[in-house]
Amino acid sequence: MIQEYSGVVRRFGWILIVAVILAGSLSYGVSFLQEEMYRATIHVSTVPARPDWGLGNTAKELMRNFVRNLRTFEVAEEVIARAQLDMHPSDFLRLTNIASEPSTFTIEIEARSRDKIVSETMALTLADYFVDERTAYYAQQDKRDRIEVKIVSRVIEGARYQPQPLINTMAGAVLGFLLGVGLILLIVWIESGFLRTPDSVERTLDLTVLGAIPVASSGSASKAEG
Repeated sequence: MIQEYSGVVRRFGWILIVAVILAGSLSYGVSFLQEEMYRATIHVSTVPARPDWGLGNTAKELMRNFVRNLRTFEVAEEVIARAQLDMHPSDFLRLTNIASEPSTFTIEIEARSRDKIVSETMALTLADYFVDERTAYYAQQDKRDRIEVKIVSRVIEGARYQPQPLINTMAGAVLGFLLGVGLILLIVWIESGFLRTPDSVERTLDLTVLGAIPVASSGSASKAEG
């Protein structure tokens, strides 16, 4: 069995090598066709004014509402006007993600853009809008029932997340390896349908081979004809 596997590797190992190289090279080349994209993330704290269990649960429930209200066309228009961005509100909504983290009482705002500075501006301006809107609302409420909303840190940096040639190349190489293995298995499976050796005859027909007719070489055949 080990000899058979080693024989398969010797015969078809080149297929694996070619598949890995081709798939990895193709993935590497595709990376340079992708446009550069940057992502900036900022966190906004929404902590209750007092450590009350009921108020804490209320704050957690309200966080989903905060996220929903920020994902509106009107808010996108306001933020675009504040930041003087050259984009449509629908594009702004498409390029931003907002998520609540109840365990830490924070709202995560993520913005993406082809420009590093623009991604940072989008995230910061949306966070500022949220803080200003909530601060104005809670200013009319009793201090004990307020939820303190503030930006955790204004120091953010847009990080490039696309393209990633190294990751794409590695993923392509793995895919090429799997495709190569699949192709080899297919070839071996097709070949297994032919009875090439006494061993294969015994395995397939469950019979004992007593002898095999030798194949005459071309030279011997010529002499016989002469």
